[in-house]
Amino acid sequence: MLVALAGAAGLAIDDARLFHHLRRDAEEFQRLLAPRLPNLSPFQAAAAYRPAPTPSLLGGDWYDALLVSEDTCAAVIGDVLGHDVHAAAAMSQTRHMLRMLLYDSNSPPSNILARLDRALQAITDTPVTTACLARLEPTATGTWTLRWSVAGHCPPLLITPDRQAQYLFVEPDVPLGVDSTLPRHDHTHPVPAGSTILLFTDGLIEYPRRPIDIGLERLVALATEHADLPLHAFVQALMDRHPSDGRDDLAVLALRPPSA
Repeated sequence: MLVALAGAAGLAIDDARLFHHLRRDAEEFQRLLAPRLPNLSPFQAAAAYRPAPTPSLLGGDWYDALLVSEDTCAAVIGDVLGHDVHAAAAMSQTRHMLRMLLYDSNSPPSNILARLDRALQAITDTPVTTACLARLEPTATGTWTLRWSVAGHCPPLLITPDRQAQYLFVEPDVPLGVDSTLPRHDHTHPVPAGSTILLFTDGLIEYPRRPIDIGLERLVALATEHADLPLHAFVQALMDRHPSDGRDDLAVLALRPPSA
């Protein structure tokens, strides 16, 4: 009996070690796929990604940001349907294709997403993907304009310097990979200097058996509480205290224009 118990304990220990190594390798693979944000000066930007706690669930959350001119910044966040190697690979392919389109064109976000959708359906087998692509542009009065297009994704959250927060709700267009012939739309909203624009995936707010509105409300409270922090600390606070159940992978991207 002692020999049998010892054998069972040995197998359990081996399984635990295998689980640990599998989780570590999966997390490392996901982090290697996530981009490092370039220098976006004069803008401030910070982003973070956290994989799902189950090591076999590779995620499709992704983000990116880059300067498209000296005073205009583009930022995107998205989520590829699925939790496997195919979703992770499709996420990387989609992000690189979008970056190429942003570098190659000064078009509005809706046009960029439409071109990306057509390209993905023509030359890849990428699953359905949600995305929010935004451009932060200066105005002649010293403020900023946010121009964005939504492909079935969560809305941006705008936090002004006086800690007033609002979701920029619009009627979303269909996700990428559904129907590339449907029109896509641009939306604009004024952004006071020194504001923070938050893009995020649904893994940050979703909690099973709880209305998503509750997660959205709790994210507003959390974001306004920490809005005065430096941007990297602000993003880390959202990742550490997010209102979701933490079972899905999640990504956050925060962008802050110059205060003057």
